[in-house]
Amino acid sequence: MNNWTKLLSLALGAFVIGTESYLVAGVLPALSADLGVTLALAGQLITAFALTYALSSPVIAVATGGMERRRLLLWSLGAFGIFNLVAATAHTYGVLLVARIGLGLAAGTYMPAASAYAVATTPAAQRGRALSIIYGGLTVALVIGAPLGVLVGGRFGWRFNFLGIAALTVAALAGLAATLRRIVPSARITLAERLAVARRPDVLALLGGTVLMIAGAYTIYSFLAPFLRTTTGLAGNAIALVFFLFGLGATAGNYLAGGAADRIGPARVVTGVLAGLVVIFALLSLAGIFLPAGAARWVVVPLVVAWGFVGFSFPAAQQARIAALAPSLAPITLSLNASAIYVGVSVGAVLGGLVVAHGSVPELGWMAALCEGAALALLKLTTREPAAEPDALEEPVREAA
Repeated sequence: MNNWTKLLSLALGAFVIGTESYLVAGVLPALSADLGVTLALAGQLITAFALTYALSSPVIAVATGGMERRRLLLWSLGAFGIFNLVAATAHTYGVLLVARIGLGLAAGTYMPAASAYAVATTPAAQRGRALSIIYGGLTVALVIGAPLGVLVGGRFGWRFNFLGIAALTVAALAGLAATLRRIVPSARITLAERLAVARRPDVLALLGGTVLMIAGAYTIYSFLAPFLRTTTGLAGNAIALVFFLFGLGATAGNYLAGGAADRIGPARVVTGVLAGLVVIFALLSLAGIFLPAGAARWVVVPLVVAWGFVGFSFPAAQQARIAALAPSLAPITLSLNASAIYVGVSVGAVLGGLVVAHGSVPELGWMAALCEGAALALLKLTTREPAAEPDALEEPVREAA
């Protein structure tokens, strides 16, 4: 079975995880009303997932460093399905919060392991494309999962979404079991070696850029449904359509970014992404504040689609930069970057909550643009394409008997 088939199986698992994580933003108003909490507090369910993912991912990478990869992927995705069942039966905010923490733990195990599997089994010249396939699962989740979650949640209730994701998890587990070969690291990386990588200035600079970029995006995305409702007057199925269009843009951006990173270098791709997002987010607030709803929708909706395209050109390119820093230590550097992504998600959800609580929903774009500008400044101050380590199939692996 060729390597691309295995990557598609890993992408299916990413699709399941992405669908769950993205749909919460789409059903946030209904969820907050049903649980009897404020919109800002309901938004912290996104923070709980993201912060758990961020804090747990490097620790789990250390604890599971010598574990056979196929088993690790199966167990983590199975746990993800179980916590979705817990979320589906939650009738209080506290229980749902616990479920989201469990989901963050499972996702924080699966996604870095899937990326590391791709790095370990793919030649360096194809690594950008391989990582874009994994993250393609997340972008397809934006196209299908998030808007479908809005529609299903509106018709059957938000708990039905979690039941559906649990069922999808079973299908993803079957795909992984059928396609992945068993591989284990040939040499266990010590905690001291992992910490040494985490302290490297070049690694820290990249991780800081990841945090700032994602924080800007999630300042708005965490509250995208109320943003659209407030600025454009859209509701219900129309909001689901916007999520769908956002996902189409994200899918195209992710697909093209992998090849672009291989051709022109990932740093150039990331520079273009950050500059583009500064403009897009500033324009979203300008349109939302100064245009009437009927006119704003003709500006805001295309900007949201452009945001999806530009923003989702970032993950594969940034992952390629991270992996190139120390290919033989890709499992830990990729887990650190995954943590940085979800630190950014949690920071963005908090910043968005503060803007909503103390300002106004249309002002979210200003805060998002500020974060992207800071990420761009950091990139310009610190960017040098890393000198890659000698290439092999770079997490040292051997096929298990």
